[in-house]
Amino acid sequence: MPHPSREEIDRLLDKCFEEDIGAGDITTRSIVGEHVVLSADVICKQDLIFCGAELFEAVFLRLDSTSKFIHYAKDGERFEKGQKLFQVTAKATALLEGERTALNLIQHLSGIATLTHEYVDKARPAVILDTRKTAPGLRVFQKYAVLCGGGTNHRIGLFDAILIKDNHIKAAGSIRQAVALVRAKMGPQFPVEVETVNLEEVREALDVKADTIMLDNMKLEEMRTALNLIGDRAKTEVSGNVDLKDLGDLSSLGVDYISVGRLTHSAPAVDISMNIIWKD
Repeated sequence: MPHPSREEIDRLLDKCFEEDIGAGDITTRSIVGEHVVLSADVICKQDLIFCGAELFEAVFLRLDSTSKFIHYAKDGERFEKGQKLFQVTAKATALLEGERTALNLIQHLSGIATLTHEYVDKARPAVILDTRKTAPGLRVFQKYAVLCGGGTNHRIGLFDAILIKDNHIKAAGSIRQAVALVRAKMGPQFPVEVETVNLEEVREALDVKADTIMLDNMKLEEMRTALNLIGDRAKTEVSGNVDLKDLGDLSSLGVDYISVGRLTHSAPAVDISMNIIWKD
């Protein structure tokens, strides 16, 4: 499970603060004193699945180590419009300088978790997988958000699973040759998944005993034929511009996995606000 490490959180916040705060928030520093303490409520303005509690805290603790939090939200929990997620008390400078970074992060990650939850609900019993179509530098956070939404991580990177795709097949000359080369080099330690785009490739993947066969951008009837060919000889994965409206048809086919790039590359940010509530 790719739960972000402390080091990964610190690296991300370094970049976030560099691009947003820079040499200092000239508006905030002109308006409030260094020792003014404020509290703020963080409220969801739509129904959502929450993700990002540790990141949210880390933003304000980096800016004010005395920050205090009342938690109403845990990662993976469902919240309804109007519910409170956090109350945070900290120096006014920390609250105002960190507000946008904190909201950007939890809005984005909660958006992924929320969209994933929708896909998971509609796809059952098929398993929803994410992909490597993530924002550079954010993969571990985005894949964690997928887990919070009830989805399942595919491979984390190029290093932890074998997936022979179209360009690998072209480079090797055929599916048969690509699989032979991979097995000769890597042995049995990794299952082999092969991407196919037509029934001829499905047959070739079956001939070489691929562990998982991906059906990429196939029409529904072609997928049905492919799944009948495959039977229980391999796990099956459907991929390629899968929309929410497609899930009923796809899951009814009996496919094992459905991979969805838009979970991480196109999930809309959810609406969350932070409002100052009192001043010492």
